[in-house]
Amino acid sequence: MKYKRWTLLMALVLTVIFVMSGCSMLDQAQKKPEPAPNVQPPATQKQVVQGNEPDIMVFMHETGEKKSMKMEDYIAGVVAGEMKADWPIEALAAQAILARTFTIQAIEEKGGVPERGTQASTDIKEFQAYDAKAVNDNVKKAIDMTRGMVVTYQGKPIHAWFHASAGGITATAKEGLAFKDDEPPYIQSVQSPDDLAPADVQNWTASFTKKEVMDALTKIGKTVPSIESVEIGKKGPSGRATTMIINKNIEISAPELRVGLGSTKLKSMLLDKVETSGDGITFMGKGYGHGVGMSQWGANKMATMGKKPEDIIGHYFKNVTIEKRWN
Repeated sequence: MKYKRWTLLMALVLTVIFVMSGCSMLDQAQKKPEPAPNVQPPATQKQVVQGNEPDIMVFMHETGEKKSMKMEDYIAGVVAGEMKADWPIEALAAQAILARTFTIQAIEEKGGVPERGTQASTDIKEFQAYDAKAVNDNVKKAIDMTRGMVVTYQGKPIHAWFHASAGGITATAKEGLAFKDDEPPYIQSVQSPDDLAPADVQNWTASFTKKEVMDALTKIGKTVPSIESVEIGKKGPSGRATTMIINKNIEISAPELRVGLGSTKLKSMLLDKVETSGDGITFMGKGYGHGVGMSQWGANKMATMGKKPEDIIGHYFKNVTIEKRWN
C-alpha cells in the first residue's frame, strides 16, 4: 500500500515539473529575441560613416587673413604643399588621408589653431604646409578618391605623422619626436622602401661650428661654456640617436638638438657617426625628417609597386581603421 502511494506521489511531482517546464519554454518562445551585440568590425576593415563635408576657417599666414573654405579644398592645398604634385596618385592619396586625419585630430583635440582662432593655418610651423597654386589634376584625383577618409584607432583620429624619408626604417614616436605621452600602439618601427629618394637624402653630411652647436644647446636650456666633443648617446629601436653626449658628461635630447640646429640642415637623427675636428662638428647620416609614421619617399616607391593608399597607410600605421566621415 505504501509503495502504491509513493508511486502516485512521484508521478504527481513529475507531472507538475513537466507542466511548469513546458510553460516556461512556452513563455520563452513567446518572448522577443534579444538584440545581437554591437560587434565592431576588425581594425583592418573600412567603416563607412555618413556625414557632410565641413567648412573650416583657415589662417592664411601670407596675408594674415582668416578664410572660410571647404575641408577638401583645404586638404588639396595641403597635399600640394607637402608632396610633389607629379607623384603617383596613390601616394598623393595616402598623403591626403593623413593630411585630413591630422586636421580632424587637431580640431577634435584642441580646436585646431586656438591662438589664431581658426581650425587650421597655412603656416607650416603652426600646422601643415599649404600651396593652393600647386594643385593639379593628380592632386584633385587623389582628393576625390579619398573624400572624407580619416585614419582612426579605436574610434579616434590618430596622430597622422609623416616625414620626407625614413632612411630605410621608421622611428617610434618617443625615439623620433621625444613624444612625452605613452607610445601610440599604432606606431611601430618598420622597414621603409626609400631608395627613390635623392642621393643627398639617402646619405648626407651636415657641418656646424662649435658656436652654432652651443647656441642650439642654449635654445634647449643646456648652456655650456665650451664644446670639446659631441657623441651619439642612446639609440632607439630604429637605430636613431635619442640622446647626444656633450663633453663626455652632458646628456641631451637628440630630437631637440636637431630642432635647435635646424631640422632642414641636420636632416635626421639616423646618424652613422659624429666627428669633432678643430672648430667644427660634422654629422653623417641618412633620411630626412623625424622618421615617425609615413615616409613620403617610401609611399612614392610603394605606389610605383602598385600599392593602394590603404596599403601604404596600413604599412606605416598598425591596426588602424580608415573611416569615411563624409561623401
